[in-house]
Amino acid sequence: MELTGETLRVSDVLGPITTLGPGRRLGVWVQGCPLACAGCMSRHTWDPRGGRDVGVGQLAALWRQGLADGYDGLTVSGGEPLEQPRALAALLAAADRVRREAGRPDVDLLVYTGREDAELAASPQAAAALTHADAVITGRYRVGEPTRLVWRGSANQRLAPRTPLGHRRYGPHLTRLADRSELQVRVTADAVHLIGIPRPGELSALERDLAARGVTFQENSWRP
Repeated sequence: MELTGETLRVSDVLGPITTLGPGRRLGVWVQGCPLACAGCMSRHTWDPRGGRDVGVGQLAALWRQGLADGYDGLTVSGGEPLEQPRALAALLAAADRVRREAGRPDVDLLVYTGREDAELAASPQAAAALTHADAVITGRYRVGEPTRLVWRGSANQRLAPRTPLGHRRYGPHLTRLADRSELQVRVTADAVHLIGIPRPGELSALERDLAARGVTFQENSWRP
């Protein structure tokens, strides 16, 4: 699907990220999520009117530069990526083309969705959107079901390889437990970004620790 003229409503694009998939990656967070899972750390991505429109061609260029810088993969999260199925399909198709043109067939494309497996199976739109995804992490975030499974926020979420590359890259991690915090801190001009999967109480503990050091938030993404 060659739709680089498509635009994707995004909350953020950051790289390299190291806590949402193997290796150093480009992260794209889409804007807009109707699922509104209790305890979500990314409430700022819920409102579909937030964020900004970014052309798929521009995102493909950032991905191309990431590969030149040695990135190992692309992670699309959110928000809910499948709320924008046509743009998601265009992004993944462009990312697949770029990795082949760059001679990097080893880098993978990972998508997070809050949709359940049964919802995906019943949706031709979702199947089309995920055609080029090597692996998908599925399922609502359930704050009452914490897990140490790597790259997953709650025990119900499932890591599903979809391609031979996906099985090679993610097969060894299907039941692997995280042995340390899966949070990465990135500071940009106007924000501190916490990227990854916090353990229960970790965000509140971080907030208290920073307050004790005289650092307070004007607002944060995990409180109403």
